[in-house]
Amino acid sequence: MISCRKYPSPLPTVANLAALLVVSPVPHSFIRPGRDSARLSSLPISVSSFLSGSLGRKLREGRVVGVPAMAAAAILPELATQVFIPVAAAVGIAFAVLQWVLVSKVRLSPERRADGGAAKSGPSDYLIEEEEGLNDHNVVVKCAEIQSAISEGATSFLFTEYKYVGLFMGIFAILIFLFLGSVEGFSTKSQPCHYSKGKTCKPALANAIFSTVAFVLGAVTSLVSGFLGMKIATYANARTTLEARKGVGKAFIIAFRSGAVMGFLLAASGLLVLYIAINLFGIYYGDDWEGLFEAITGYGLGGSSMALFGRVGGGIYTKAADVGADLVGKVERNIPEDDPRNPAVIADNVGDNVGDIAGMGSDLFGSYAESSCAALVVASISSFGINQEFTPMMYPLLVSSVGIIGCLITTLFATDFFEIKTVNEIEPALKKQLIISTAVMTVGIALVSWLGLPYTFTIFNFGVQKSVQSWQLFLCVAVGLWAGLIIGFVTEYYTSNAYSPVQDVADSCRTGAATNVIFGLALGYKSVIIPIFAIAFSIFLSFSLAAMYGVAVAALGMLSTIATGLAIDAYGPISDNAGGIAEMAGMSHRIRERTDALDAAGNTTAAIGKGFAIGSAALVSLALFGAFVSRAAISTVDVLTPKVFIGLIVGAMLPYWFSAMTMKSVGSAALKMVEEVRRQFNTIPGLMEGTTKPDYATCVKISTDASIKEMIPPGALVMLTPLIVGILFGVETLSGVLAGALVSGVQIAISASNTGGAWDNAKKYIEAGASEHARTLGPKGSDCHKAAVIGDTIGDPLKDTSGPSLNILIKLMAVESLVFAPFFATHGGILFKWF
Repeated sequence: MISCRKYPSPLPTVANLAALLVVSPVPHSFIRPGRDSARLSSLPISVSSFLSGSLGRKLREGRVVGVPAMAAAAILPELATQVFIPVAAAVGIAFAVLQWVLVSKVRLSPERRADGGAAKSGPSDYLIEEEEGLNDHNVVVKCAEIQSAISEGATSFLFTEYKYVGLFMGIFAILIFLFLGSVEGFSTKSQPCHYSKGKTCKPALANAIFSTVAFVLGAVTSLVSGFLGMKIATYANARTTLEARKGVGKAFIIAFRSGAVMGFLLAASGLLVLYIAINLFGIYYGDDWEGLFEAITGYGLGGSSMALFGRVGGGIYTKAADVGADLVGKVERNIPEDDPRNPAVIADNVGDNVGDIAGMGSDLFGSYAESSCAALVVASISSFGINQEFTPMMYPLLVSSVGIIGCLITTLFATDFFEIKTVNEIEPALKKQLIISTAVMTVGIALVSWLGLPYTFTIFNFGVQKSVQSWQLFLCVAVGLWAGLIIGFVTEYYTSNAYSPVQDVADSCRTGAATNVIFGLALGYKSVIIPIFAIAFSIFLSFSLAAMYGVAVAALGMLSTIATGLAIDAYGPISDNAGGIAEMAGMSHRIRERTDALDAAGNTTAAIGKGFAIGSAALVSLALFGAFVSRAAISTVDVLTPKVFIGLIVGAMLPYWFSAMTMKSVGSAALKMVEEVRRQFNTIPGLMEGTTKPDYATCVKISTDASIKEMIPPGALVMLTPLIVGILFGVETLSGVLAGALVSGVQIAISASNTGGAWDNAKKYIEAGASEHARTLGPKGSDCHKAAVIGDTIGDPLKDTSGPSLNILIKLMAVESLVFAPFFATHGGILFKWF
């Protein structure tokens, strides 16, 4: 690097300076903003004139051969960046706490008036139960009891799961340390930098230690995120039920506020922990940003590895209970969903929290952590890292910080600015959240790109530095943001019963379950088309503008509204639980209609959330893949090379293998559940008559034991594949495996999620009977409805176990390969070395 400080006094002549600048192979911008500007201003006027003249303009614009563009300083100073990121995270946490306080105002104990009657919230707030002459005190007590049972079941399962996951975390942390430490024989001596030739970086042993610490930090944060999400959901479900007595709008606000608690808590805590880790690691690494951010990738690995077990284990739990409850209860015994006579009903409601809430929270946290780490790794070897420019380096975290503020503003539109008055307004209100958050974030990203980036800079692009301008990086983030919205709305079109695709699936039930399955599968395959085009366009544009860094920030753009996305996602299971509690507490059918309307909207928005997660996973995986290829020193990934091609075809097979394992796991667990539910119906006297309580605990235990046992093989497949391939076959074959798994996994994940979502809403379309067409297919218990229930049952493991878990597979394999890349590059490919 050339800096004015390198020249002794007197300063060189203009001619010498110009000649030196033109012939020197400068790897990045030759003036460091904020460091050399003061020295530059002290140059003789002739030098300043030179820099503002024709050649100077060419230098600034990067049009002199061998010399990249001169960077102007970012407007936002370093101190402001250091303050803004943690303050934004603190604001997000404070907002989450505020929402929790507002939710907690709904009490789970009956309040009595002085005259002995139940208290009312206001003169016009009469409760439906009181109008119908029901005992309000008993209803509240029942809701509290059911909520307590669900919360205890979910907590018990997560603690059991975390024991096994904690053991895995300890073993894998040791592997990370041993593998990375052995790269240089556990030497404590400084080593030559991998990217910055001629410089020395911290020893490999330090990278092993800090990568291990980052892994544990990411894993613990992921587990805590999932656990807190579950506790919030179980805290809010009965409160949503009780608020439904006052109107659908009141219930909507409680469910959405509760989802917002989880969304903002997860987004803010993930950002804050990552920022603190960067600063603490920086105390040791100092100017070695290359080593610092390589070690930080362990944070993403920890987050996603825990998310895998959370998604798979929680998905097996919830779907085993759901399938058992539906097949015996609805199809065989013809009793309503969530009927308290069904032995699997508590396990079913517990499953909504451990799978759809805890698993989903860990999943999206992992996506956020990995996209941030991928962007930071590439930035550290670009001009941001080489020039030690803190504010541009923190650009991914600035985007996330602005995202928290933007989502906060968006949330107020749903909870404070507008009121839901009718059932038909629920789904549009949730869709408006997506649109408003995307529009607000577009403005926020523009501001961050203007204030936080120099006008011109360079980005590492497979061994060379690519000149990029700030507006191009804004476009990369924006295209990811809007592609996410497009994927969300396409997902909604194919999974909402307000549109023709799901209505066609419902109509196919006239001729039985077989045609229902055929139509549902066709819908899932067709729903892949537009999202893949959107992802492909995002990749092409972002890579063309800013190489792999552009792809990484495009993924971050898609996840920048994670707080709103999580709020909408969590809203669905909370509403589903609320409906189950209303049914089990014996509340009126009018209450159940309101909670069903909330749940139906939640099913669609949950499918939209899965679309976001899958789309972002594709971009994150590609960015991590690019970082891995660079770190492993692979010049090109040539599919015509046998080493690469065998990896490609095996990688494309892995999502099928993984899906087969998870589907069979759900089937095996569901088989045990069906047998137990049948046994109880056949052997417990008075169960169908409602005079005897079923044995809920046995069904909860079946789901817990099955999920813990069955989550290990799929998890082992994903975690061990990169290690085995990298060690035995080398980095080239591993690059093929990652590419194949990415291309194949995204397609299957979208198809599986949308197929299951469509079958679920086709069933609900028939049950609701809201249109003339729907009434011709119903009512509940008809042959059409039974066929729809069978389709829904088949789709359950697709949309809630296999589909969502696949996006973790493609991300996790990529980030694991990146973390272990130094070891694979040094010691990998054992088998090919023998030939």
